[in-house]
Amino acid sequence: MKNILIIDDNEDILFSLSEICVYKGWTPFTATNVEKGLDIFKDNHIDLIIIDYHMPVINGMIGVKLLRAISDEVPILVLTVEESQEVADSFIEAGASDFALKPIKAPDLISRLSVHLSFKYKKTKSKSHKGYVKGISVTTLEMIESYMVRNKEKMTISTISKGTGLAYQTVHRYLQHFMDHGVVELEQDYGKIGRPKQYFFWVE
Repeated sequence: MKNILIIDDNEDILFSLSEICVYKGWTPFTATNVEKGLDIFKDNHIDLIIIDYHMPVINGMIGVKLLRAISDEVPILVLTVEESQEVADSFIEAGASDFALKPIKAPDLISRLSVHLSFKYKKTKSKSHKGYVKGISVTTLEMIESYMVRNKEKMTISTISKGTGLAYQTVHRYLQHFMDHGVVELEQDYGKIGRPKQYFFWVE
């Protein structure tokens, strides 16, 4: 039985997410603000955290940092209406593992939660991932690496996102990390008029 902590100031969303958890056989713990969420997190074994970005007093960005100060290991999924890559990068830097866009789509959320619950989350260095940095999860890196190496082809961010179950913004941020360390390269296809299509491939 997996325990899911949900932090959101919207009671309707808390109810909906709790019902999704119950449907999947997961136990939901709910909090209407970050302070209550921190207390629950400290007092219970939590396998995954869902936290909303826009909340009064203490927002989700600060909430992620406070949660990460307690544990580096538990996956944190952020709910947001923001599709900005800048916002996504800031959350990953703060310690978030992934994102889910509002309005919530149950099948997408269930898939995303299942992906993270199926991996043993870790924040330690790995011989296959040089240059571990703050906000980068080795587990998420390994999920993307495994998918790219297994398929051995050039792929778009959307393809990798769909194949791994990770959000587009998350994949984008981690591909940048891989490119910074020379294990992934980018190829641009100018075959059609307009914005070139970007393809990524594993080179290590």
